[in-house]
Amino acid sequence: MAKLSAAQYGKDNIRVYKVHKNEQTGVQDVVEMTVGVLLQGEIETSYTQADNSVVVATDTMKQTVYIMAKQHPVTPPELFGAIVASHFVETYKHIHCAQVKIKVHRWTRMTVDGKPHPHSFFRDGAETRNVEAVAYDGKGIEIRSAIAGLLVLKSTGSAFHGFIRNEYTALQEVNDRILSTEVDCGWKWDTFAAVKDVEAAVPKFDEAWNNAREITLQTFAKDESASVQNTMYKMCEQILAAVPMVKAVDYSLPNKHYFEIDLSWHKGLKNTGKDAEVYAPQSDPNGLIQCTVTR
Repeated sequence: MAKLSAAQYGKDNIRVYKVHKNEQTGVQDVVEMTVGVLLQGEIETSYTQADNSVVVATDTMKQTVYIMAKQHPVTPPELFGAIVASHFVETYKHIHCAQVKIKVHRWTRMTVDGKPHPHSFFRDGAETRNVEAVAYDGKGIEIRSAIAGLLVLKSTGSAFHGFIRNEYTALQEVNDRILSTEVDCGWKWDTFAAVKDVEAAVPKFDEAWNNAREITLQTFAKDESASVQNTMYKMCEQILAAVPMVKAVDYSLPNKHYFEIDLSWHKGLKNTGKDAEVYAPQSDPNGLIQCTVTR
């Protein structure tokens, strides 16, 4: 006999833009986000009995996000995510869990004639600041903050050797190589009892994001990397030390490979080993290294 064992539904890819206008200075600040909402609860009959009386329409979710964005601050995204998620579990008594995912897109203020322009911005790369806020009925709010899409590369200062070798191994050991990856780094906060506790922690969120980003970049650049595994562990240790309210840090780092091109076939042209200058970038297949470090 069939049984519904899990169910959730929601609205994804809600695009939101908000502008704050300082009437005294004429300076405007902008935030652009992509928001997703997923709800869980006593919704089984909508699946098994075609009973829509338990359904919060996904369009209602979208409109709720717009209204919450008008009525509440959208920065930091951790607070906005907590506000929206809590709204659903508090407003609809049959909804016991609301997950809100936020992706904040980069708009960086332009410098014009040597001064910050009051209302002009440029898209500063594909990197995003991400947040996942999950509100549970009677069990508080869980928040994961993250950096995603941060593409980094170092042209030296990375090695990989001493790994297992057997009849299946073709990879050569290297003492120096190009290291490139697209950073996905997340950190989970201690559980918040309610939105007011998230509000009290507001100064911590931007500080933590700045610390995590700076630690990631500094460690990536300075570490004489024996492996991606070891470098990412060092990053996690430092973030845990810098942000006491964080209980876990995770990284997912895919390798962006750059392979030497053997040009010896052309008049003996040297382009391997210490003579390598021209490489072929290759995006896949790629290594994928992940870890989570807790206290």
